[in-house]
Order: sequence, then structure tokens, then C-alpha cells
Amino acid sequence: MPGGSRPSGHTSRRGRRSGWWSAPRTVAGQVLALQLVLVVVLISLGTLFTALESRNQAMEEARTRTLVAAETLAGAPGTAQAVTGPDPTAVLQPRAESLRKATGVDLIVVYSPTGIRYTHPDPRLIGRRVPHPPPIPATHSTEVIDTTAGASVTSVVPVRSADGSVVGAVTVAVAVRGVQHMLERQLPVLIGVAAGALVFAVGTTALFSRRLRRQTHGLGPAEMTRMYEHHDAVLHSVREGVLIIGADGRLLLANDEARRLLSLTGPAEGRPVTALGLDPAVTELLLSGHAVTDTVQLAGDRLLAVNTRVTTPPRGPSSTVATLRDTTELGELAGRAETARRRLGLLYDAGAGLGTSLDVVRTAQQLVRVAVPRFADLATVSVPDEVVRGEEPPPDAAMRRVAVADARNDPPLLPVGELTRPPGPMPTDPAAPAPSVPSDGPGTAPDAGAADPREARRLREGGIRSTARVPLRARGTVIGMVGFHRADRSPAFEPEDVAFAEELASRAAPAIDTARRYTHEHHTAVALQRSLLPAALAETTGVEAAHRYLPAQAGVGGDWFDVIPLSGARTALVVGDVVGHGLHAAATMGRLRTAIHNFSSLDLPPEELLSGVDELVHRIDEDPAARGERPEVAGATCLYAVYDPVSGRATIARAGHPGPALVGPDGRVTFPDVPASPPLGVGGHPFETAELRVPEGSRLLLFTDGLVQSREMDIDSGLTLLRRTLGEAGDLTPEETCRVLVDTLVSDRTRDDVSLLVVRTGRLAPERVAEWEVPSDPAAVPAVRAACGRRLREWGLDDVAFATELVLSELLTNAIRHGSPPVRVRLLRDHCLICEVFDGSSTAPHLRRASLTDEGGRGLFLVAQFTDRWGTRYTGEGKVIWTEQSLRGGSATGVEEYGEEVLLGAWEDELDRFDR
Repeated sequence: MPGGSRPSGHTSRRGRRSGWWSAPRTVAGQVLALQLVLVVVLISLGTLFTALESRNQAMEEARTRTLVAAETLAGAPGTAQAVTGPDPTAVLQPRAESLRKATGVDLIVVYSPTGIRYTHPDPRLIGRRVPHPPPIPATHSTEVIDTTAGASVTSVVPVRSADGSVVGAVTVAVAVRGVQHMLERQLPVLIGVAAGALVFAVGTTALFSRRLRRQTHGLGPAEMTRMYEHHDAVLHSVREGVLIIGADGRLLLANDEARRLLSLTGPAEGRPVTALGLDPAVTELLLSGHAVTDTVQLAGDRLLAVNTRVTTPPRGPSSTVATLRDTTELGELAGRAETARRRLGLLYDAGAGLGTSLDVVRTAQQLVRVAVPRFADLATVSVPDEVVRGEEPPPDAAMRRVAVADARNDPPLLPVGELTRPPGPMPTDPAAPAPSVPSDGPGTAPDAGAADPREARRLREGGIRSTARVPLRARGTVIGMVGFHRADRSPAFEPEDVAFAEELASRAAPAIDTARRYTHEHHTAVALQRSLLPAALAETTGVEAAHRYLPAQAGVGGDWFDVIPLSGARTALVVGDVVGHGLHAAATMGRLRTAIHNFSSLDLPPEELLSGVDELVHRIDEDPAARGERPEVAGATCLYAVYDPVSGRATIARAGHPGPALVGPDGRVTFPDVPASPPLGVGGHPFETAELRVPEGSRLLLFTDGLVQSREMDIDSGLTLLRRTLGEAGDLTPEETCRVLVDTLVSDRTRDDVSLLVVRTGRLAPERVAEWEVPSDPAAVPAVRAACGRRLREWGLDDVAFATELVLSELLTNAIRHGSPPVRVRLLRDHCLICEVFDGSSTAPHLRRASLTDEGGRGLFLVAQFTDRWGTRYTGEGKVIWTEQSLRGGSATGVEEYGEEVLLGAWEDELDRFDR
């Protein structure tokens, strides 16, 4: 009650007796007395009913037990034969007593049709006639009769012989006193249960009465009536509207203030809220069923602050209590506060969203999406083309529109990509908007906020009534222009709006400039990366190659690939990755690629080449001159493969790099098992190789982990997708294979570089290969030389035969004299003529300048003069001395440059030395 007052006539509970049993005048006392009377009557009736039901159940149980026992003994095998036998008692007495004890009955008697007992619990009565025997029924009978045990529940069942005649009867009895004894044993339990129920009922009734007494404050009916009257007076006198709405949407109560605020006339209680003629927004709020705090709603010409709470009593339906306050005079202030709140929210969203992308165009799109429709109906961003490319914008540069957002969902008035006229010198206050211009009416002037008259005309025709143009300034330079436009249905821009537009542009300009500078650095790194990658793949025998390199969107990395021609028509295939991004990763990639080129020129096996590169990376990291100036080359990986088109085999080694994929001519995709080794620069670990047989027409795929691994896809899933894509693509060219894999596995926003090298393998035709085993005897050289000459003439290379024979003679002579068996010669006719001499030693010849007095030393000099290239490579069985001679119209360069006389002179000198 307000002020703590109580209704008149209310007596303090302190002045009353505190016991609930001594307050019959209160509501709680009256309810208690009524409940106690009802409980006592119900418990008494329940106890009596239970006792009667227990007696009936006991009698029914006795009938059932006696009948079952009688039928069991009467129908037992041998009972009829025993009754008609010479001594029925000897057979039936034990059975009867055993059954009586098992079933707990008091009496089992078998007697003849004349009433002579064959069995009895008292043996003295066996053989005597039953006094007043009950008639033997046709099937069975159960009744209460007097027996030797007293009044008993007795069941009689006839005993029939095989022909169906009655030869005796079985009587089973349970004394009635036993049944009553059972009922007497249950009676204390029933009385105890009734007493417990009575105690429990009295206790719960007392608790309920006590709770009711607390809730009613010990008031009597008259006192409660007066209290209701007082509450009703207070409810209708407060200056705040109060509504109570039931769960069915009907108005249960409305005080006078609520009727005034909502303009309710006539009886309103009991009617649906939807039928009261309220504003739809107010009706929806009252029936929402949610708790609302100080929500301002327009009701007629009033602004009402509405509060609603849902009350859910322990019993009964829920209801909604609503309070209404008139806040009309606070409407304007609230509107300004809401506008400020929305602007602060918009600035917060702009700060959270702008700068998340390092792309100029995406950052501009984020700006217009934030501004529309919360601040403007149409927003545009225009920047010079130089800014999009990452360059510094020149003064008064033309601008191109890069982002547009239009809340009206109409065809854009200002399309993206349009080149606008330079805006010219900016005013002293660059944030000052153009004046509002009506979209229709006589004498309308061009929109001064638009630099292009065509744009001003489109804006007027499109219903734009107000425009504000704000420059995007970063580091004292205008890098773009943002335009905000409002249509007829929106208010014109005011000075507060201009200040907000300036603030929004000041937050967007650094993000756009950061994206511009990142774009500049990214383009620089990509240009460096691409300049360090091969511009075109080398054309080699048995290899048809295609490649793809895709730089990461977040920054260029250190992925690279290469195809390197080797001696003996072999080809080296390389794919590598330097972990990290930026210029350092690209520069490191260039150093590693150069090192691999240098090591491959030495014809090192793959495992030795990777060991050399690993040592190089380790030395780079430990270089004290560069320590502290750049990060270490940690995380560099590489896969190096050598393919031989003569044997059709590929030797592969890898250092921390994903293994290759092999697509056979039948389309079957496998991932060959290449031993894994640590990344380059770790040191202390040997590198192992795997030798694969690559069928002709297969495709060998070398790739970096960016192809099969990303944040959305682990490497196992990526390899599975790669296998499925290759299997479904069918027989494609390497170029088509690259395109399909990039389209399927690489997303537009890849976070890592991707390098892919696809090679279709071929074989050098057998007819273009000639091979001879050479005995370890100088006398065998002429025969081999002659056989080589014949093969060269078969190939149509007569013009190079003379020089080739000279070269082979020198190489064979050195192999026989200074090497060890076995010695073998092989000629390969490729884009050049390749001569290879194999022997089992590991000593390599060296080119030197012989003096006039030296007998030897001129052979290798002649070999170097009459071939394009020559060198030595080591194998597991020894070494190979190889030479290459260019074929130009069937002639050797050595013949063209030195002439036949020089060759003859050199030939004669070599023959003389050989003869000596």
C-alpha cells in the first residue's frame, strides 16, 4: 500500500493469536476447518471400503485355492484307479497330505459315492462315513459348509473312471476362521495407513492454510473486500496507464489513465485488444508476449513509453501487464538521441568493416555498403586508375567509379566503371556538400555537387534531391571522391550530416590508401617472382610440359618450377616452395632456382643435388654478414625428378615436399611412394630416391601444397579431390590438365601460392638409339668406329660421320686405357647427335692445353673443338663421357668451322699416337 498504510479495520497480526487453529474467522481458518472435515470423512470411507474389499479378496482366494487343489488331486493320474482299487487309503492318503501341506489348505478328504472316507488329516476318521455328505456335483462346486475343521470354504470335485462314471469325490476345505485371521492380520496395516494418511492430510492442510494465511495476511473476508476497494482506488488515481491482458489476447483491466492515453471509450474489459481500435504498432507490442522496457510508440498524437512484463503464476493462465507513460514532449530529444546513436553505430560498423580487405575496389565497396541505406539512398566512390593499380595519383587526375550502392534496387544511375571528369580545384572546405536541389519544378539548376553535368542530369531525373561530395584524403593527397545522395522520400543533408560524412570519409581514406600501397608492393613482388620464374619451358625429348603459377592474394610467395635439359636426352623436372610471402621469399626462391640450375649442370643424381642445395641453404642461414638483416630460409621444400626417355624411367627425390601424381595411359591415378626427407636447410639427414617406370603417354604431375591444401581443406582431402578430378577428366593434354585442376581445386581467394607442372612422357624411338658393347682391347676400336659410321650413314648423317668417328676414337681409347670394363658406346639421334661412352671407373678426364713436347693431351681438346658440349656424369656402375653435336642441315658445326683438312690432320696425329 502507498506510504505503508493499511485498510481500515485491519488488525496487526501481532495482536492476534499466532496459531492457525485459533483463527476460524480468517479465510485461512475457515478453509482449514472445511478441509479437515472432508479429509476425515474420505479417510474413514476409504478404510471401510478397503477392509471389505480385503475380506472379499481373501474369500475369493480361498475358493480358488480349494478348487485348484481338488481338481489337481481328482484329475491326477492313478486317482481313479486307487479309488476303485483294493486299498485306496494306502495310495491316496500320502498324496492328499502332501498336497494339503503344499497348498496350505486345512482339509483334503477323498470319499466314495456312499460317503466312506479314504483320506483325512485325522487318521482316526478314515473308513468312517461322512455325516451328511454333500452331493457329488457333475463338474465341481464351492460353498461354505460345516466340516470337521468347522465352517469352511469347501470345493468338491468328482473322481471319474475311464468310462466316465463317478467313482468318488475329492473335498478340499479352508476354515473360515483362517480367512478371518488373514483379514485380522491386514487390519492393523489398514488402520496404520489410514492414520498415516490422516496425519499427512492434516499436515499438508495445515501448511496450505499457513501459506494462505501469509498470502492473505490473516485477513477475513470483510477485510479483504476493503483492501480490494483501496487498491482499486489507487489503481485508477495514478498518472500512469496500467493494462492487464490475458493469454487469449483479451483486455482484463484498464485504469483511467490507460483509457485516456489510448482514447478508449465504452466498456473495454473482456474485448480483444485487436478490437480496441489502437495503433497497429501499439497493438503488436502489447500482444508480442515479450518483456519490453521504455519502448516509445506513436499512438495518435502522443508518444507513449511502453513497458510490458509477462506474469506466469504457479497456477492459472499467464497474463501481460503493461504500463504507459506520456513522453510526447521528449519526442524531439529522443529523435536526436536516436539519430546520434545510429550514427555512432554506423561509424563503429565502418571501423570494424573497413580495412579488412587489402584490395582498393573491395574497400570502396565496403564503404558504400556501410553508408546505404543507413545514411544515404545512393553512394558512390570514384578513384583515379592509378590508385587501383597501386600508384600515386597525379594532380587533377580523371577518376573512375569503382563502387556503387543503391537502396532503391533500380538500375544504377551511376554505373561502375564510368570515367568522370576531373573534379577541379577543391573548395576551402572540401567537406562542404552541394546545396539541395529539388528533383522537379521550374528553373532547376544543375547539381553543383556533381563534377560532370551528365551525372547531375541523371541524378535529377532519378529523383535525387540532395547530394554531399566528400574527398578521400590520405597523407595530404586526394586519392578519391565519395558521393552521398538522398532521394525525395529522405530529408536533405544538413550541417550535422556533412560533419558525419567527413568523419566517415576520414576513416575510409586510410584504409583505401593502405590497400593502394599493399597493391603496389604486391605487384612489385609478383613482378619479381615472375621475372625469376622461367618465361618459357625448355623443349626436351620425351617431355610435353605445361605449367601454372598463381600468386597468393595475401602476398606473393616463393613457389617455383623448372624444366632443365640434361645430358643423354634426359630432362630434370623441378618444383619447389619457400614458405612465407613477400620480396624475401621471392628473392630466396631465385637463389635456390639458380643453385639447382648450377648443380644440375654437373649431372648430379637427385639425392646428391638436394644434398648440395641443403648445404647451400644451411650456409646462407649461418652467414654472419647477413645475419640480422633478413629472416632465415626456413621451410624451403623441393622435389627433383630426372626423366630418361630412352629407358622410360624417372628418378625422384624430395625434401619436405608433397610427392608427385602419376596418371597412366589407362587413366589410373596413383601417388608413387617417394621417400620423404626433411626440408632444405635442416641438415644432418640423407636424401633418398625412388625410381619409377613411367609408361609412354603417362602424365606426371608435380605441384606445391597450395594446390591441395588450404584453410578449408586438409591435404588428405585435397589429394582425394585431385585423384577424383584427374580420374573424371579423362585423357587430356598437359595444358588442358592444368586448366581443369586450377578451375576445380584453386579458389579465387587462395592464401598460398600455387605452382603446377604437368608433363606428358614420351619415349625415344628404338630406331634412333644405337648401342655396342666394346671389349677392353684397343684393337676393337676400329670395328666399333666402323659400325658407328654405318649407323650414321643409315641415319643420313654422312656429313658428321667423320668428326663423330674421331670423337668416338678418342673417347673409346681413353676408356680402354684409363678406365675399367665394361665399356659401352651409345649413339642417340635427337635434336642433336649424342655420343656416350660408358666405363666402370670413376676417374674423369680433364681438358688441358698440351705443350709441343707432350705426346698426349690433345684428344679432349679436339673433342671440345668438334662438339657443341661434352661432359661427364657418374652412375652407380661407373661414369659416362658424353658429347653433343648440333645437326644443321646434315652437317656438323666442327666440319663447317674447321674444314676437312683440319680434321684429317688431327685424325692422323691421333692415329700415330694410338699406333705408338
